[in-house]
Amino acid sequence: MQKERKHVYNTGIIGNCAYIAHVDKSTNISWLCWPSFQDSFVFGGLLDKGLGGEFSILPSSEIVNSTQYYIENTNILATTIESEDGSYRVTDFAPRFEQYERYYKPLMLIRKIEPIAGHPKIRVTCDPVFNYGQQSFEKFRGSNHIQFERADVKMRLATNMPISHFFEDDIPYVLSKPIYLVLTYGSPFEAPIERTSEDFLKRTKQYWRKWVKNASIPTFYQREVIRSALALKLHQYEDTGAIIAASTTSLPEFPGSGRNWDYRYCWLRDSYYVLQALSHIGHFEEMERYASYIANITQTDTGRLQPLYGIMGQHKLEEYTLDYLEGYLGNKPIRVGNQASEHIQNDVYGQALIALLPLFTDHRFRHQNLAFTKDWTEFILDKIEATIDEKDAGIWEFRNFENRHCYSNLFQWAGATAALKIARQYDLADMEKKAQYLRDRAAAHIESCFDADKGVYMNAVDSDNVDASTLQLIMMNYLDPASDRAKIHLERLEKELKGEHGLFYRYLHRDDFGKPKATFLVCAFWYVEALACVGRLDEAQEVFKQLLSFGNHLMLFSEDVQEDDGSQWGNFPQAYSHVGLVNAAYRISMKLDRPAFFEGDYQQEKS
Repeated sequence: MQKERKHVYNTGIIGNCAYIAHVDKSTNISWLCWPSFQDSFVFGGLLDKGLGGEFSILPSSEIVNSTQYYIENTNILATTIESEDGSYRVTDFAPRFEQYERYYKPLMLIRKIEPIAGHPKIRVTCDPVFNYGQQSFEKFRGSNHIQFERADVKMRLATNMPISHFFEDDIPYVLSKPIYLVLTYGSPFEAPIERTSEDFLKRTKQYWRKWVKNASIPTFYQREVIRSALALKLHQYEDTGAIIAASTTSLPEFPGSGRNWDYRYCWLRDSYYVLQALSHIGHFEEMERYASYIANITQTDTGRLQPLYGIMGQHKLEEYTLDYLEGYLGNKPIRVGNQASEHIQNDVYGQALIALLPLFTDHRFRHQNLAFTKDWTEFILDKIEATIDEKDAGIWEFRNFENRHCYSNLFQWAGATAALKIARQYDLADMEKKAQYLRDRAAAHIESCFDADKGVYMNAVDSDNVDASTLQLIMMNYLDPASDRAKIHLERLEKELKGEHGLFYRYLHRDDFGKPKATFLVCAFWYVEALACVGRLDEAQEVFKQLLSFGNHLMLFSEDVQEDDGSQWGNFPQAYSHVGLVNAAYRISMKLDRPAFFEGDYQQEKS
C-alpha cells in the first residue's frame, strides 16, 4: 500500500447461520437484523447512530485503545478495551452446536465481559429499535432481565449484572468479575446464566473448530482461506440453504455514488462460484443445502428465472427507500429490497445448471437425484433455448439499457456443456443433440463479441467496451488457457482495467450512475485465477498477496476498494469477495501441486 487507507470497516461479524451481527471495535452491535437476514434491523447504528439503537459496553472514561480478534478457527469474536481505569474483554458469539442430531442455532446473542487489569468502570446500554428505527421498544423490568416489547415482537436481555444499572444512566458499574448478557428474540432465556453461557461458549468453540478441521484447506495462505471459509459459512441461511451476498444494505460502493444496494438476498446468478468454493473446501453439506435451494426455486418458478431471490425463495423483492435514516457516513439513499430481481439476466440458467452438475454426475451424490435429473436438465435447457438470442441487463445489472452480453452467452455455453455431460452419462441421445446445438449457438454469439483487430472479447455484441467478466472465458476453459488468444485477451483486459496493487475494475464505461470510481474486489481475484490459468503463476501469487492487504483488521473483505488509497466500500463483508479469495487460493494451490487443473468438465472437446 502506497498511501494510508482512509476508510476501513472497523467491525467483525458473528453468527450461527440464523443471523449475523456486526460488532464494532467500540463494542457496539452496529448491525443486527432479526428474526432473519432480510428483516428489519433491531440494531442499525451502521445506517443511523441516533435511530439505529445501541448495544454497547463502554468505559466510563475515554477508550485509550481497542483491539479485536477472532478466537482461532472460530466465529467467536473478542474485543479488548483499554481505558484510564483499567481494561476488559468482551467475548461475543452466537450459539451454534450439535444437539439432538441437529444444529442448535437460536436467535440468541451472548456477550461475556471480563476484567483484565485495573478496576474498569463500564456502562452497558441496550436499546433495540423496531421497524427500521421508526419505533422503539417498551421496556419492562424483571428481577434478572429486561423485557422489550413492540406489537407482537418480544426480546429479552437476561444478565447477572444488576438490572438497576440499565435504568440509572449516571451510575457506572465497576467490573470485578465476569458478567454475561444474553439477548434473545421471541423466546426468553430461562436457564442458569453463568453456567449456561460458559457451556454454550465451550460447545460453540468446539463446533467451529471441528468444522474447520473437517474442511479441505490448501496450504497456500491457509489462515486467510480459513477465515474466508468461516465468513462464507455465516452467510448461509441454514433453514433453506440460501447464501446471501452480504448481511448489510446501502453501504455505498464509493462516497456520494448513489450506488447503495440491499444485498441481503441470494443471487442465483452467482451460484456457480459459491458452490465451487464450497466444493474446494470440501464442505458438501453446505453445498447440498444450497443446491437444494436452487433446485427448489427452479422447480417452483416456472416462468423466467430471476437473478436473485429472498432467503425463503420469495420472488417479489420490491425496492423502496428509507429517507428518514441518515445513511452510512451520510450516504443516501437507504434501500430495502432490490429492483434487480426484476431484471432479465440470462446467464442465470447456465449458472443454475453447472452449479448442480456435481449432484447429477458425481457418484457421491447422483444416486440421490436420479429421479429428476432428466426432467430438471431438460427444463433448464428449454430456458437456455428460449433466451439464447435475447439482450439482457448483464452480470452488472444495468438498470436502463440492455445488450447481448458475452458473459451471459458464456454461461449458456457452460450450461449446455454441463447438459452434454449429463446426457452422455445417462445415455440421453435427444438431450445430447439439443445440448450440442445450444452449445454451438452460444459459442457463435460469444465469437461475435471478439474484436480481431484488438485481440479481445468485448463485453457485448457491437460494443466498444471491455469488461472484467470476460476473464471467465479463460477460467471456464472456453478459451484454451495455453492459447495465444487467451493470453492476448488477458493482456488487453490488464491494459484497460487493471489498477494499482492488483486491483481490477469491473468496467470503466458509463452506466446508469456515471463512471465507476471503485474497483470490484472479486474481479481482482478472478484476475489472479486467470493469471494462474495462463501460466503466469509467480504473478498470480504476488497479486494474491497484494490483495490480502485490502482486508480489515480481521481479514474481512468489502465489495469495493478505492484504488487511490485502498479504502473499503460497498456492503460488508461481501460473501463473493471471500468466495473469490477461496477460489483463487485453490487455483494457485493446485497449480503449485500439479500442472493440470480444472480440465474436463467445461474443456472444449476436440471432436
